[in-house]
Amino acid sequence: MALGVMIVMSAQAGSTAKIVGIGAQTCAAFNQEISANQAAELYFFAWAQGFMSGALIRAPAGIDEDLDLTPPSVPLQAQVHFLRTFCAKNPGQDYMDAVRALYHRLRGPGI
Repeated sequence: MALGVMIVMSAQAGSTAKIVGIGAQTCAAFNQEISANQAAELYFFAWAQGFMSGALIRAPAGIDEDLDLTPPSVPLQAQVHFLRTFCAKNPGQDYMDAVRALYHRLRGPGI
């Protein structure tokens, strides 16, 4: 497994955030990893949970304060399926893009 991957992206004008860890890969790499070793998906999902938790903690006051990252309407297994499906359909995007899409889904419609 490629654990030392890093993506540098613009967080705000003039600043960058270095995204590291197993989830800092392309969806194509994710797809390849989980086809070779299905248990790898657990590592990716653990990274996704940490990424979303970090985004929630860093959100400005009044933004996503009551967001439940494990709502009954989208249980963990459904979240794993969402990420797998996103990457299967979008191999040219980053796994992080899949996680962001999941985060927005958890935020609910119209947000």
